[in-house]
Amino acid sequence: MADIRRKRATPRRAVAVGELQAGAAGFAAITGRTLPKGDALAMAEVAGIQGAKQAAMLMPLCHPLALEYVDVRCEPVPERHAVRVYCETALTARTGVEMEALAGASAALLTLYDLTKPVEPALSIGAIRLLFKEGGKSGLWIHPDGMTDAERARYRPHQAARLDGVDATVITLSDRAASGVYEDRSGPVAAAALQALGANVRRKILPDGIEPLAGTLQTQAVLETRLVLCTGGTGLGPRDLAPEALERVATRTVQGLAELFRNASAEHTDRAWLSRATAALVGERMLVVCLPGSPVAVEQGMAILAPLLPHALAMIDGGAHP
Repeated sequence: MADIRRKRATPRRAVAVGELQAGAAGFAAITGRTLPKGDALAMAEVAGIQGAKQAAMLMPLCHPLALEYVDVRCEPVPERHAVRVYCETALTARTGVEMEALAGASAALLTLYDLTKPVEPALSIGAIRLLFKEGGKSGLWIHPDGMTDAERARYRPHQAARLDGVDATVITLSDRAASGVYEDRSGPVAAAALQALGANVRRKILPDGIEPLAGTLQTQAVLETRLVLCTGGTGLGPRDLAPEALERVATRTVQGLAELFRNASAEHTDRAWLSRATAALVGERMLVVCLPGSPVAVEQGMAILAPLLPHALAMIDGGAHP
């Protein structure tokens, strides 16, 4: 089995779909609820729930999951004499629930097949696929075949909030990187994460210490930069002074972001509790977040904080709470 012990538990959801081609006679018996073995649609929905819950029993390397939600829906499609089956699964976990959704849809379809075959043996099952999944590091993924308007309206796949058009600056704090003896590896990771959200990103490399960062933050505020992400200078070393530099120019602290980062990062490593990551406003409209200096910590930090950053900026501008 894949080792997921150091992954962070996040809300996850998946929806799978498939179809039973039942033919005219089989479709009439299913929808008319006249099959010899009983109501196939009701039993298929129960079987689908059972199938989703038992996915790990069927697939040897599938992680056993305590599902928090399963919904199976059978939708007759008269023009094709078909029954379209949807299975939605959800939970908060370290791994996704797409296999559970697929197992649920498959179990429901097999049950429809079993109950319909006495009336119509020429049945076929097909088009089983993952409709979409969301959550975790990869966020929202939708099958290339797409979704119908009705499917989108019912399941409302959640697209991560974006930072389109936001002016952002990434500041790397490192004596060695600033002097050219060390390649900055964290700054590009932070910049790529912000660019993926649509932000306009500039990069700067500064030496450690209070004055370089404090002065640069004041300049960025005058330039009306909306978001600054600092990497480095949050440890316990004698030159790790990013929190002190931010405190010197901050107008308001945003303690919750730093607390969230440490708490969520602790699922990756217990060293997260040694981080002095911090966040605050500088001026009236610029949010500054100081993260650790390793590329891994920056990548994890962005995954943790990115969903909140667009809403944070909206709140700074006086936007309403959801």
